[in-house]
Amino acid sequence: MTPFALVYTLHLLAALVWVGGMFFAWMILRPAAMTALEGPARLKLWVEVFQRFFVWVWVAVVLLPISGVGLIHLRFAGFETAPRYVQVMMGLYVVMTALFIRIQGLQLPALRNAVTAQDWPTGAAVLGKIRRLVGINLLIGLLVVAIGAARPMF
Repeated sequence: MTPFALVYTLHLLAALVWVGGMFFAWMILRPAAMTALEGPARLKLWVEVFQRFFVWVWVAVVLLPISGVGLIHLRFAGFETAPRYVQVMMGLYVVMTALFIRIQGLQLPALRNAVTAQDWPTGAAVLGKIRRLVGINLLIGLLVVAIGAARPMF
């Protein structure tokens, strides 16, 4: 395996874990939990899901810029010659990371506190905020994947 292939594979796997995990949570787990679980059980489930998933998101958050910079140097010989779509992807990564940090640092502790206190209405409200932010991040992540696949020259 060439150095480029190794770095590219790690980059794609990190993106797949993050964006694919959000897709699964939003499109599969969320509707199933709404159907199968009552409010308190659903909120407890999401606390556990987020705690486990966010470990892997942090791996992606760290790995993506490292592998991305590696790819830029291996493929384009530096930032100066990287095409615009790469710069757009980097900017969207920053937005996605900021949204994730907001969820991890502000929303998840509030959800955990509400569940611990058995304050189900507050927990439901916080989960709604998390859902919206994850939905936005999912759309941005899908856009980044589409840009990376299409490699538009703008």
